[in-house]
Amino acid sequence: MAMAQATVNEKMFEVQAQGDLVLINQQPLAWDLVKISDRHYHILHEHNTFNVELTKSDRDAKVFTFKINGRFYTVSLKDKFDLMLQKMGIANAAAGKLNNLKAPMPGLIVDLKVKAGDTVQTGDSLLILEAMKMENVLKSPGEGVIKAVKVKKGDSVEKGHVLFEF
Repeated sequence: MAMAQATVNEKMFEVQAQGDLVLINQQPLAWDLVKISDRHYHILHEHNTFNVELTKSDRDAKVFTFKINGRFYTVSLKDKFDLMLQKMGIANAAAGKLNNLKAPMPGLIVDLKVKAGDTVQTGDSLLILEAMKMENVLKSPGEGVIKAVKVKKGDSVEKGHVLFEF
């Protein structure tokens, strides 16, 4: 059974999943989930209905923002590997020297937050990439200085396209 940890608006939950079975804090989650579109879902849980929209997605940082019945919830995920690294005290080991940052998916560059010569820290916003009608904030995976910006606002990029050189 796959194990993960979800933090929802600062409240932590243990999540286990195998097939259709989902356990939240070791309790079965009895829900009916229907995907309406790429970003919209309908959930029925304990005779209550929830309209869910995925409003922001940062897949690299595993942080997602959902609008559920008009209220916003930020969800941060840690999979079993993140939890293992955290337990071993080396959670930030991957934040080493940066060489370049590539596009994680095809999309349109909506906004650039940095320019060549800027110094960035881990988690700093670098640009906004629109993909499948969602705005994705790409953040710095480590510390460094932007050597070159390889895109400009309005550019279309493919997955793997180099965006920044550090």
